[in-house]
Amino acid sequence: MSKPELEFHLPDGPWTTPVGAAPGVEERVLAHDPERGCRTTLVRWAPGTDTSTQGVARHDFWEEVYLFEGALHDLTLGQTFTAGMYACRPPGMPHGPWTSQDGVTMLVITYPQLGRQ
Repeated sequence: MSKPELEFHLPDGPWTTPVGAAPGVEERVLAHDPERGCRTTLVRWAPGTDTSTQGVARHDFWEEVYLFEGALHDLTLGQTFTAGMYACRPPGMPHGPWTSQDGVTMLVITYPQLGRQ
């Protein structure tokens, strides 16, 4: 199986709260391969979202993130990342926790570990 074949369209799936997400975080799934775990999502954080109670995040998959609008502040690094910025994180890379004073919208693409089928 793979992600579905989709021509240009206006995504209209629901905005949902991901399992374990901090309050204020929602996602809209654009494409998903449930067998391999690959996902492409739009993720938005409401103004004032704070993930500090969740601590530093680490995933067992690759993650790419492109910020469309707004900004994220990384509490560990003491840096703010703004619209137009991009991150590519291998499995296990620590990141966050985060705050977003005015909210943020981002494209997030995740892939299972290389070699994992």
